[in-house]
This record gives sequence, structure tokens and C-alpha cells, in this order.
Amino acid sequence: MDINIGIPTEDRKAIADGLSRLLADSYTLYLKTHNFHWNVKGPMFQTLHLLFETQYTELALAVDLVAERIRALDYPAPGTYAEFAKLSSIPEPKGVPKATAMIKELVEGQEAVVRTARSIFPIVDKVGDEPTADLLTQRMQIHEKNAWMLRSLLED
Repeated sequence: MDINIGIPTEDRKAIADGLSRLLADSYTLYLKTHNFHWNVKGPMFQTLHLLFETQYTELALAVDLVAERIRALDYPAPGTYAEFAKLSSIPEPKGVPKATAMIKELVEGQEAVVRTARSIFPIVDKVGDEPTADLLTQRMQIHEKNAWMLRSLLED
């Protein structure tokens, strides 16, 4: 059955493509954060172990929201490691970094997700896609806060 939600097909496709990049970035950040949760060591272990758990748990819920929005626009959501690797702007970690390097990588990942979300806004605004705008605003707010919290751990 054809979809008619008041957004032209080519605009829905452009939004879904942007959301697919957001999904890939979010899933890659989820995986990286979970990895660091498992492997962090050192004097900040307890603090970082719990913080990383909080952040990857939130990301696990977020990826579902993004994927469901892609589906609501009538496009398939990417869902394989190969697709995510191709779409994501977040690099995989090399080995197991030290705790401080983990924090820096996660700050960069949080900020990358914000940039990806922000890049989708022009088309979303142009066509009046309020549900996607709301999702993007919420994601940006969470990731900006997470980046700030992580950056604060790097202060002397």
C-alpha cells in the first residue's frame, strides 16, 4: 500500500538516508561504549564502568526509536555490521585504549552523533517533518549532555 503522510517520496528518502546514518553512528557508538564498559581499567574504573553502562543502555533504546522512524517513512532500516560500517562516521577503536583515551573517543563519538543529527535538519525543516525534528532534537540534547559529562572527566 502506498504511503501518503504529506511528505513527497524523494524527501522521505532523503530523510530516511540521513536517519540511516544516524542509526549507524548511534549503533557504532553503542558498541564502542559497551566495549569500553567491559574493558576499562584504572583508578576511575568504578565511575567509568557505571557511566559507560548508563550511556550504552540509553543508546540501546535510542537505536530502536531511530529505526522505527525510518520504517514509519516507509524505508528499510539498516541492520547489519556491514551496513553500519559503511554508513557510520565513528571509527572503531584500535585495541583497548587507556581510560582517558576511552573518554576522549567517546566524546568524539557523542559529538559525531550530534553532527549527523544536525545535518538532517535542513530537509526535515523544509518539508515540515515534525516527528523526525522532535526525534533529532531529543537525540542531540542527550548526546550533547553526554559529551559534556565525559569532557568534564578530563579536567584537572
